[in-house]
Amino acid sequence: MAEPEVRRRKLDGGDGDTGKSESEAEKIPRDESDMDDKPMINESIAKTIGQDKAPDVLDTALSGLPPRWKNWVIRGIFTWLMVFGFALIIWGGPLALMMTTFFVQVKCFAEIINIGYAVYKMDNLPWFRSMSWYFLIASNYFFYGESLVEYFGVLINRIEFLPFLVKYHRIISFAMYIIGFVWFVLSLVKKYYLRQFSLFAWTHVALLIVVTQSYLIIQNMFQGLIWFILPVAMVIINDVMAYMFGFFMGRTPLIKLSPKKTWEGFIGGGFATVLMTLGLSYVICQFPYFVCPIEYSPELEKMTMSCEPSALFRTQEYSVPIAFANFRRIIGMKETVTLYPFLLHAFFMSLFASIIGPFGGFFASGFKRAFKIKDFGDIIPGHGGIMDRFDCQFLMATFVNVYIHSFINVATPGKLLQQVFMLKPEEQLELFHSLEDSLMARGILAPPQ
Repeated sequence: MAEPEVRRRKLDGGDGDTGKSESEAEKIPRDESDMDDKPMINESIAKTIGQDKAPDVLDTALSGLPPRWKNWVIRGIFTWLMVFGFALIIWGGPLALMMTTFFVQVKCFAEIINIGYAVYKMDNLPWFRSMSWYFLIASNYFFYGESLVEYFGVLINRIEFLPFLVKYHRIISFAMYIIGFVWFVLSLVKKYYLRQFSLFAWTHVALLIVVTQSYLIIQNMFQGLIWFILPVAMVIINDVMAYMFGFFMGRTPLIKLSPKKTWEGFIGGGFATVLMTLGLSYVICQFPYFVCPIEYSPELEKMTMSCEPSALFRTQEYSVPIAFANFRRIIGMKETVTLYPFLLHAFFMSLFASIIGPFGGFFASGFKRAFKIKDFGDIIPGHGGIMDRFDCQFLMATFVNVYIHSFINVATPGKLLQQVFMLKPEEQLELFHSLEDSLMARGILAPPQ
């Protein structure tokens, strides 16, 4: 008899072995309660979270079309609706954009966490759903509190209780997290240890993907709306153009994770993204509304976007290779070209959006395949859930934030003043006298008479 079979029979009490210790027996699963702690991955997950389905009106109106063309039309209709909606939100100003970012963050978190609930069947642990949302609130308090401290220091100092919250912001944030952590430990149930720890990790990964990225998006926005609008537009352009090239010309599969993606769509979408980004950048650079940093004005008591555009957004003359310069002279043009320096940065960002950005979508595709679902949700017909449309946006936002802090970000008087106003009065006075002495020593400021 094979050794594994002998071992199995002994564990089952075969061959007259009835003297097995109680501790050994406890190690052997004998009922379904241990199996209840396992994740359940099957088709029921898709039914629980909902999958993309065309509205009945459109489905009936387009019933004569083949499924491929029906999906193309529905996807196109709702793509244009989202584009016009995004333009309307931009017109609404930075506050509308920030509120939209917060809404998208909450909806993406809900879609990700709902998959976790469907996988681990947490219906019999009702407090666990509340705990996940509590961690979302605690995370937002920490990240958005940091933004308020950085950009609204003057306003905060005018409200009596806010300086206290600012001074102890991080310890308060940490205390909020510790409350959630202790809550989780006290809620542990022996029968569901694996499920609970798995969903605890699931919640934290969702927070890392969603909350952290939305915070970076808000930071990018404060640098100027162009650092928010353009990266979002790059991803949209790449997604739409890759779909169009792939739909009409796609023949060669690109990656197994997403069988519908093709090399033709990837390459065609990449070239289109770079060219259209440069054209869009040239137009946007001409409007101070888009290029000026968002700052709080104590005089106007509101956020403002009026400034003298930095050198990055002012045209400069650039020399070109001799052969090209001679050609331009022959056809009656200047030997130099006039460009916005920002176009160079837009070019590199568009390369990232075209080459690396799609991997955010591939990652999401792999995630969905792991749990046998097609979409994260069904809120947008032809597209799926909110997360289905923002899987690449979060990756792009992180890159733009890193790019700004690596190559663009410089201290401005407005940013420095925000930090100065957070100091105590005696510290502000000390800084004033130190700055005054330095300016007089360098002959910039005349000594008092």
